[in-house]
Amino acid sequence: MGRRHQSGQTKLSERQRLELASEAARIMATEGQKSYLIAKQKAADRMKMTNRQALPSNAEVHDALMAYQRLYGGDRHQAHLQSLRKSALEAMRFFKPFSPRLVGPVVDGTADQFSRICLHLFTDDPDRPMHYLMSHEVPFSQERRRIRWHRNTHKDIDVLVIEDEDEVIECSIMVGDDAKTAPPSPIDGQPMVRASFQEVASWVELGE
Repeated sequence: MGRRHQSGQTKLSERQRLELASEAARIMATEGQKSYLIAKQKAADRMKMTNRQALPSNAEVHDALMAYQRLYGGDRHQAHLQSLRKSALEAMRFFKPFSPRLVGPVVDGTADQFSRICLHLFTDDPDRPMHYLMSHEVPFSQERRRIRWHRNTHKDIDVLVIEDEDEVIECSIMVGDDAKTAPPSPIDGQPMVRASFQEVASWVELGE
């Protein structure tokens, strides 16, 4: 009896995790929340779940987000994703001197109306991308962001943000040789997927 009861408790906990992951995914998809942790905490509050040790992983929420968009996004989501990838391709062409790579939701297909086009730009001179934008008279703002880095460390990087009426493009400045190795993904801790110009072009051509 004791073992069966314990098994039931485990199954209930697993069901709660899936419910929390689905609610966190809904929050991210509909409210523009980009932090997995905050989305999970909001979901737990709304579902009145106090056991924060049972929060789903970022990967579980990401899977739930993809399922949510497949179910509710449909052709509209796919068309928006295709539009973002076309814009990303134009931006990558513009930033060709910095060997740009596309990362984030526009790569993995979870991008929504709140998503930015996220690029990694590679340089040995951290000021060069800023001067490049200024020389082309492109308005931008500058942010400082801490991200997960190699060997369980963190790193502060500069991010240049370009806004227009339709999209926001953020360019993370990746300086030095160690930046050529992709940092850990916030989703699963594996090296972040970086898409080349040729890869993005093939997605646009195929309408993926």
